[in-house]
Amino acid sequence: MSKALQGSGWRGWLTTDTPRSRLQARAVALWQGWLTLRSNALAMIGLGLIALLVLMAIFAPLLATHAPNAQNLDTRLLPPGPGHWLGTDELGRDVWSRLVYGSRVTLYVVALVALTAPVIGLVIGTVAGTLGGWTDRVLMRVTDIFLAFPRLILALAFVAALGPGIENAILAIALTAWPPYARVARAETLTVRRSDYIAAARLQGAGTLRIITGHIMPMCLSSVIVRITLDMAGIILTAAGLGFLGLGAQPPLAEWGAMISSGRQYLLTHWWVATIPGVAILLVSLAFNLLGDALRDILDPRSAQR
Repeated sequence: MSKALQGSGWRGWLTTDTPRSRLQARAVALWQGWLTLRSNALAMIGLGLIALLVLMAIFAPLLATHAPNAQNLDTRLLPPGPGHWLGTDELGRDVWSRLVYGSRVTLYVVALVALTAPVIGLVIGTVAGTLGGWTDRVLMRVTDIFLAFPRLILALAFVAALGPGIENAILAIALTAWPPYARVARAETLTVRRSDYIAAARLQGAGTLRIITGHIMPMCLSSVIVRITLDMAGIILTAAGLGFLGLGAQPPLAEWGAMISSGRQYLLTHWWVATIPGVAILLVSLAFNLLGDALRDILDPRSAQR
């Protein structure tokens, strides 16, 4: 009985229309967002695929049936079967094991880019939108220069200058991914910078830095989060493209783009070598897109009104 009452109490605390604290208000908003997300079947499919990717990366040593870089020319290009679930590649390496360990590289790239590019774009966009004038013009023209080049081409230029490698590839992707976030943050800043609560903060003596970090940036976070989720597919494809061209992860590191590159010459005769990592990239990119669409509906009130 007491547990039932406690559960009812927590549910009532999360569904109240009159929150009594900032913490409760945020908890209610998160709970309502989760309920909306849970009702979207496609979003749950995307979330499930992303959860599987994370679990695969965490438990890679337990899920892999072979060492990812172990070569055995006697078992090269074996089709999927009991000994090798997804077959072997041209060097006799187990495709399933390399796919599992490749998920770690994918998450590594996604995590580092998601922690760097949005921050750079958020800072540049909010500063440009708040200060205006020549600061806005200079920062936005620099942003326009980056936006004028296709992301993959610009990333190729940076990697060519920095040298091949997974770290340099991540840096190149981050340097090419921040302009859209700057544009989104600037647009949001121009909307809220003349709001009454910003004027009230200035009257209370808040400086420009405090207003940007404490009042404007939090208002831009929802749009930036949605943009991050929708951009993950492009980031994964860019990383795979660099790996395919030999400028990303270097052998013998298991990376999905590099696996496609090494298996493309066997595509017509031994389809599994290149097709399976390609399907993995497709599923993960689709998962982030499905989740991003749902988050846009939840976090953008204008989408909900429409």
